[in-house]
Amino acid sequence: MPLRHLLLALAVVAVWGSNFVVIKLGLAQLPPLLFATLRFVFAVLPAVLFLRRPAVPWRELAAYGVLIGAGQFGLLYLAMHGHISPGLASLVVQTQVFFTIGLSMRISHERLQSFQWAALVLAVAGIAVIAAHTDADTSVLGLVLVLLAALSWAAGNLVARRAVGVNMLAYVVWASLFSVPPLLLLSLVFEGPASMLHGLQQASMATWAAVLWQSVGNTLFGYAAWAWLLARHPAATVSPMALLVPVFGMAASAFWLGESLPGWKLGAAALVLAGLATNVFWPRWRSLWRTTPAVTKDLP
Repeated sequence: MPLRHLLLALAVVAVWGSNFVVIKLGLAQLPPLLFATLRFVFAVLPAVLFLRRPAVPWRELAAYGVLIGAGQFGLLYLAMHGHISPGLASLVVQTQVFFTIGLSMRISHERLQSFQWAALVLAVAGIAVIAAHTDADTSVLGLVLVLLAALSWAAGNLVARRAVGVNMLAYVVWASLFSVPPLLLLSLVFEGPASMLHGLQQASMATWAAVLWQSVGNTLFGYAAWAWLLARHPAATVSPMALLVPVFGMAASAFWLGESLPGWKLGAAALVLAGLATNVFWPRWRSLWRTTPAVTKDLP
């Protein structure tokens, strides 16, 4: 991968990782479900006017939009509204990798391979460490909500897999049309018009910048750049870069918000990241090991 492509990949994962700090800043003035609604409103407008609808059934766009909008981000924003720190949220939500594998195998009736069991055990051990250290910044409720968000993300991944050969940026933009109505309805029911209006009235320029960062930076730039890289390099080269998202997430939260990084938190991160890395890299290592010719020396 050329250096400029590597730097672009790093820019994407840096945006995705630091996004959790941006979410926290936006939640200071906006109710979580309203914040999520606005994120997808600006992901749709005005991009939907310039991108052709991808050639996939409406029901798949709707399913993806609801799962990612109301499911992943609705639950994630609720969790980060005082129930889990941004750094840990960026880490725990990456368990979507294991949920995706589990759901996929449930559908195809396949069994986990030994390396996948090892990867899962490492990740679960990391989540258990987090659960054992809940405090004022991270509660059991916050942990459960982020895990449910990861499950919704995984289900959305399975829906998106059917969209073969389509413009994924257009796919995300058009699917976002279906994210807005359920999020808006949930905000009206659970947060109420008065709270929504108050949030909009007190929203500062920084808060609106956070909304636009979610829509333009995280969604439009992130997905467009990632799809551009995947079109030019093997997925096995690009995808492992996503392992850096929680690294950027935890570092950004520590730097900007002063989130503490005690030994147990770093240990939990190491376990989860080790599980993710095992799942991604072990098949490649095994393949290289099997195809590397044995080197022998002639005996005198």
